Amino acid sequence: MKVHTQSVNFTVDRKLVEFVQRRMDKLDLFYDRVIDAEVFLKVGNTSSKENKIAEVKVNVPGDDFMVKKQCKTFEEAVDSAANSLERILKKRKQKLRAHI
Repeated sequence: MKVHTQSVNFTVDRKLVEFVQRRMDKLDLFYDRVIDAEVFLKVGNTSSKENKIAEVKVNVPGDDFMVKKQCKTFEEAVDSAANSLERILKKRKQKLRAHI
């Protein structure tokens, strides 16, 4: 799957980009018609420790799904967003099978 990773107001290291790519590739296990994904990594303007924000947009034929998570680390935020997307993609797959 093609994954576009963008960092807002900071430079992202290669290890984080590779982690995001590996985690997004796992979504293909749940729904094989995913076209691509866009991942936006931001640092929030809050004083709390949970200021790392990951927004993930997944394109599938006929639809787009967007999930936004805020956690202590980018890895945790991306993992949490991917888990939410797994549930969404499973539901979509079940809905499509019900119509066949």
